[in-house]
Amino acid sequence: MILKLDAKRRLTVPASLAPAQPGDHFKAEFDPEEDVLLFRRIAIRPDWLDVLKRCPVEIDDLPPRRREFPKRRKL
Repeated sequence: MILKLDAKRRLTVPASLAPAQPGDHFKAEFDPEEDVLLFRRIAIRPDWLDVLKRCPVEIDDLPPRRREFPKRRKL
């Protein structure tokens, strides 16, 4: 498939060729050896709550926080 730039220098890719959803991010690279533009989908960030649940260290095993206020430094 050949794509052309429009007047505002944008490329339009048919949805059937590259299905995407709003909010997807892509990294564009130019390969001078093959004279092509490469678009790679950037993986979305995982849900932090799922990552925390899969953590091998339980939250109760962490050392307790210090309760004292930070000391002021003399300049």
